[in-house]
Amino acid sequence: MDKYKVTHRLLKQSIKSLVNRQLTSNNPIYRSISALPLGSGGRNPQLYRSFGSLATKVERNPSFSSLNSDDVSYFKGVLGENNVVQDEDRLETANIDWMHKYKGSSKLLLLPRNTEEVSKILEYCNSRRLAVVPQGGNTGLVGGSVPVFDEVIINAGSMNKIIAFDKVSGILVCEAGCILENLISYLDNQGFIMPLDLGAKGSCQIGGNVSTNAGGLRLVRYGSLHGNVLGLEAVLANGDVLDMLGTLRKDNTGYDLKHLFIGSEGSLGIVTKVSILTPPKLSSVNIAFLACEDYLSCQKLLSEAKRKLGEILSAFEFLDSHAMDLVLNHLEGVRNPLPSAVHNFYVLIETTGSDESYDKEKLEAFLLHSMESGLISDGVLAQDINQASSFWRIREGVPEALMRAGPVYKYDLSIPVEKMYSLVEEMRLRLGQSANVVGYGHLGDGNLHLNVSAPRYDDKILAQIEPYVYEWTSKHRGSISAEHGLGLMKANEIFYSKSHETVQLMASIKKLLDPHGILNPYKVLPHSLCSYS
Repeated sequence: MDKYKVTHRLLKQSIKSLVNRQLTSNNPIYRSISALPLGSGGRNPQLYRSFGSLATKVERNPSFSSLNSDDVSYFKGVLGENNVVQDEDRLETANIDWMHKYKGSSKLLLLPRNTEEVSKILEYCNSRRLAVVPQGGNTGLVGGSVPVFDEVIINAGSMNKIIAFDKVSGILVCEAGCILENLISYLDNQGFIMPLDLGAKGSCQIGGNVSTNAGGLRLVRYGSLHGNVLGLEAVLANGDVLDMLGTLRKDNTGYDLKHLFIGSEGSLGIVTKVSILTPPKLSSVNIAFLACEDYLSCQKLLSEAKRKLGEILSAFEFLDSHAMDLVLNHLEGVRNPLPSAVHNFYVLIETTGSDESYDKEKLEAFLLHSMESGLISDGVLAQDINQASSFWRIREGVPEALMRAGPVYKYDLSIPVEKMYSLVEEMRLRLGQSANVVGYGHLGDGNLHLNVSAPRYDDKILAQIEPYVYEWTSKHRGSISAEHGLGLMKANEIFYSKSHETVQLMASIKKLLDPHGILNPYKVLPHSLCSYS
């Protein structure tokens, strides 16, 4: 069943003017586009960048070369004139992330059409020590898909072919530049679905999804991309092509190297093709929108849903009253499905199965029992596709509503479910009336989207958030990145989630596969471990 979803492309258009007004060079967060002023020591402003008042100053790797006319001529010879972009307007779009938080100064955007061209680009850049940043739909939230300085942008959007689909096994093989929504539509016509579903599906590309190990709304049912991706093809920094594009469910021959590239954010190689296992499309889909009076009830409801809905449970999402208020106040046409009273928490449950009468009966029995036991105080079951779409609109509209409300600090955290909302409550105590703390996310996965909505970007507010959020998450053995990646934003914070020994091994792998460090520099790994050579 189709769900009404705000695509990332439309979201960009609707909030672009708002973001431009909010994010000026005077805002602490937007210092990302400004070089540090020349001061004692005579620092060159092109060599240093400041990304927020609490972030480490980023220094350009002095071993990297700068682009010249010979480089541009080479790329035109490989790609053709039209696929080597120097137009300022197109570069401006490619240099900045969709939140307008991070901005680079790249002078070149390359649009390869196949793996061979990616290989030639990287072989040349490696020999010249030209740093590159791989880019897909540029929908990330941590600065991972845009340049920090003048890195050459390699966008995979022209590599958008579906190579093969096997209806017996459900295995799809495609190029990395395929837009997720297009893959979803293609599979829908074949009677299958993607195991991945994101609000940004209208813009994000499958190569970027794989490279960031994107999670999304279906993880509780189908698991992560580490389980669904059967194989991939990737190009290393020196231009070597690794053909790991297997389509086998079982293959225990040596190390399963594809997992190095799933979630490494283009820092080890550029993913060019993917083979992914897709489930069959089931005919019975039911959606319930429920109200709970406290977070403990949400937890118990999740536990009961796993036991009593079991094999048909496909989504379990939650949002608090602050998130609900934002959606109702900032998104046109959105109505509260439970208008009779104000509730503290809201839960969206989706079931997917093959027997409509059985599935609906099972869900209704679960809801009745949950109501009688006091776990839910109100609820409604979607009666048609329009009502189901309106329920999803509320949950998926939260990010858009937050952006419309004004400046926002966003954190994507994995936390044990029983502790998850405690962080939201503690942040409200820390920030008081200075900001609106909002909690929502994938409760079924233990993934909290903590958002702090403020009247303006303010160093004092940021100082109350960081590093406290990271310290709290680490103390409770959580992860500072559940599904968004580390990018530039959290590269230096990795030690909150990983041991020094583990991070050191990661740096060794990076050094082995990318000895000159040209692939997506300044991202993922702490800058202290990225030596210049």
